[in-house]
Amino acid sequence: MAANPKITFIGAGSTVFMKNIIGDVLQRPALSGATIALMDLNPQRLEESAIVVNKLISTLGVKAKAETYSDQRKALAGADFVVVAFQIGGYEPCTVTDFEVPKKYGLRQTIADTLGVGGIMRGLRTVPHLWKVCEDMLAVCPEAIMLQYVNPMAINTWAISEKYPTIRQVGLCHSVQGTAMELAHDLDIPYEEIRYRAAGINHMAFYLKFEHRQADGSYRNLYPDLVRGYREGRAPKPGWNPRCPNKVRYEMLTRLGYFVTESSEHFAEYTPYFIKEGRDDLIEKFGIPLDEYPKRCIEQIERWKGQAEAYRSADKIEVTPSKEYASSIINSVWTGEPSVIYGNVRNNGCITSLPENCAAEVPCLVDASGIQPTFIGALPPQLTALIRTNINVQELTVQALMTENREHIYHAAMMDPHTAAELDLDQIWSLVDDLLATHGDWLPEWARTSNKVKAA
Repeated sequence: MAANPKITFIGAGSTVFMKNIIGDVLQRPALSGATIALMDLNPQRLEESAIVVNKLISTLGVKAKAETYSDQRKALAGADFVVVAFQIGGYEPCTVTDFEVPKKYGLRQTIADTLGVGGIMRGLRTVPHLWKVCEDMLAVCPEAIMLQYVNPMAINTWAISEKYPTIRQVGLCHSVQGTAMELAHDLDIPYEEIRYRAAGINHMAFYLKFEHRQADGSYRNLYPDLVRGYREGRAPKPGWNPRCPNKVRYEMLTRLGYFVTESSEHFAEYTPYFIKEGRDDLIEKFGIPLDEYPKRCIEQIERWKGQAEAYRSADKIEVTPSKEYASSIINSVWTGEPSVIYGNVRNNGCITSLPENCAAEVPCLVDASGIQPTFIGALPPQLTALIRTNINVQELTVQALMTENREHIYHAAMMDPHTAAELDLDQIWSLVDDLLATHGDWLPEWARTSNKVKAA
């Protein structure tokens, strides 16, 4: 094993995200001499990212070195870890299409990057590129671990494990630890005093335990406090985004008995209960931010202009630890020092009430042997049932990709809880036709051309 790891970042033009991950990595002594290989197809964004990494290296005074590549396979050669963070089709045209076309049918969305017709389309245009990364990894770094930060996370993780089962991969998200921090804030309890255990699928995992460590070392269940806080109007407290008041998840807590790990704005479109034509009272009551993701994209693009300039002219770049798991995984694998993270992996019986081959989000032990998911057992039946409605959509999207059968795209949309609650079958078929036609070359060829045999 080399003295220092090689970490390849595919999609390095996601500069702010890359800065957080690499900033975390370079602050760990065992990783401070790493080779950071940055790869992106956009030369300007690649150059901006290289400037940021070199300034991080000089700010921290470490021996790491940065390399830039426009050729993916060359960037991957000899990598120990591969971080993937790209968005195929970007805000324009693809995200705009995912929102505007469904709107013509009266189907409104909030984020549209994980499930629903937006998530299905994003999966269809993203997975072929992830498969290409896997192909290149098998050729030039077959033992490397892929840290995959791309949405739709569950569809991606599932599709990789189906087609390239030998790739060592984990899908990473910050919703488990991020939500636990939010809830600690709502309860006025220091996050360090919270103990939790969560499991499910990405963006629909639930805290099976959420507890507060007491002075005598025992633990107290915090669920009664969360329910009481919500009923008495003390929770949720205002968060980072005034457009997203987080009431949907608290409402679901009172119905299911468990709190879900991904935000209210996401959860509103994973279920059929909150966004309904002619029910503006629900939108109002739960503060559901329709078209939230496009608004964030526009704000982010605007913010980046100033940020890029600031990075260019800065002598030093301030580094603060992020809540992402990447550096902790890389450190544990490289040094053998164990850590626990929440990762998305092939279920393989970890959650016995969910399908064997789905992508499950579970606690994982990480050490020199890699990423080892822990056994959960069966989830409470109401959670299994709700999660299964989302798995149906993921499974059919993966089937479409694996078999190149266009019909399964329609089947996936037909099974989506929010879409099915709003549209009839003819509308769903027509909407999928429209989306496939509008996305055009962003999709794999088989998805763009009609099947010879149409459904009767």
